[in-house]
Amino acid sequence: MPKVAIVMGSTSDLPVMQEAIDVLRSFDIEVDVDIVSAHRTPDKLYEFSKNAHKKGVSVIIAGAGGAAHLPGMVASMSPLPVIGVPVKSSNSIDGWDSVLSILQMPGGVPVATVALNGAKNAGILAAQIIGSSNSEVLDKVIAYKEGLKSKVIDGAKQIKGNF
Repeated sequence: MPKVAIVMGSTSDLPVMQEAIDVLRSFDIEVDVDIVSAHRTPDKLYEFSKNAHKKGVSVIIAGAGGAAHLPGMVASMSPLPVIGVPVKSSNSIDGWDSVLSILQMPGGVPVATVALNGAKNAGILAAQIIGSSNSEVLDKVIAYKEGLKSKVIDGAKQIKGNF
């Protein structure tokens, strides 16, 4: 079974990151969730980043608020794709500090970045990455996208019927 690691800087990030957990579980992708603070637990950050690929993880989703160093630090040490979720936290500058910290990575250390509090899209992107080499997950992603299409078509029919 494919596995995605989801890490976040503190428990306050969990309500946002829960959307990634939920969407990945809907694709039957194993999820390993942990708190790893770039600033408060650097040894744990190092251990996680250096060894996630040895533990069967295919993609890492890292959510962080404020200065938001977690995704970039993970990406600097891991060979795996990292998806960063900027989290609008209580100590944030309206979320922009988190967005820019994750988005503005130097050449050679890529972090795919989703929208502020966009953990759901991070989960979907992780599933798409896994689906590129796993036909079972790919089929579930295709079905999910067809479901999105159906919702739009149904919504359009409802609106047309009212006008």
